[in-house]
Amino acid sequence: MNAPVIRPRRLRSTPAMRRLVSETRVHPAELILPLFVREGATEPAPIGSMPGVMHHTLDSLKRAATEAADAGVGGVMLFGVPLTRDATGSQASAPDGILNLATEALVAEVGDALVVQTDLCLDEFTDHGHCGVLDSRGAVDNDATLERYIDMALSQAHAGSAMLGLSGMMDGQVDAVRAALDEEGFVETAILAYSAKYASAFYGPFREAVDSQLTGDRRSYQLDPGNRREGMREATLDMSEGADVVMVKPAMSYLDVLADVAAMSDIPVWAYQVSGEYAMIEAAAANGWIDRRRAIEESLVSIRRAGADAVLTYWATEVAGWLK
Repeated sequence: MNAPVIRPRRLRSTPAMRRLVSETRVHPAELILPLFVREGATEPAPIGSMPGVMHHTLDSLKRAATEAADAGVGGVMLFGVPLTRDATGSQASAPDGILNLATEALVAEVGDALVVQTDLCLDEFTDHGHCGVLDSRGAVDNDATLERYIDMALSQAHAGSAMLGLSGMMDGQVDAVRAALDEEGFVETAILAYSAKYASAFYGPFREAVDSQLTGDRRSYQLDPGNRREGMREATLDMSEGADVVMVKPAMSYLDVLADVAAMSDIPVWAYQVSGEYAMIEAAAANGWIDRRRAIEESLVSIRRAGADAVLTYWATEVAGWLK
């Protein structure tokens, strides 16, 4: 037997060698922490299906954001949970609505240390749980919803949000919001387009987090899980309409779409490691079935390896601490 001449194992021989030749790394600045703030809350409360994730008060929200900033996390994404809801989600654009008040508070607290981002969607604020306004047939009215998104965008920009996360999957949403922001002088406010957002079962725990009122599903506006090319089409449209960043959501079950979008995009591409992805790893680790830290690290590396420039993850602060 001839001894092998080419020995790839040489580059795996020691921890120092493996670290030196690693092709993909995760940095704290590439992580974004989603945060939930609940109107009327007097103390932070755990979200049962997402161990370690909280419904925050304004005070605990500021503490969590400060901790993230101190760890080197790149940004936070805010979600508001209101006390009252109605058919048009009026609290979403109210200056004294919980999301806008929380935005002002975080911009004042950590706005120089990380990027304060806000979710721009109606689902948390409507009494029917859909991401838009319903017509007389009970279907989501795309163009009427765009008017509400414009109202939300201007409210969030006035509150100081540096980046608006357009997650509703309405046709033309980036174009409508960009035009409205520019007309009102908010030319520096960036847009994160949830471009390839799939109608996924992995959003389950998130709906507890925002106390969703939804019955039925969102398949008439979110993407079919089997459609790879459609994800590319949506990302291309959003880029043409002026998005500053495009995103694929969920992350781990759509790495092929993420890789496609990253390969063709000339703007940053992000991915959202959603609540179901988080909950599965936490549940398996709690049962002793997997190594929690290794699974978290591997999941994030895989998302980065597929092409994500940054990742929204509920582990952002914790992982940033590991990486220091």
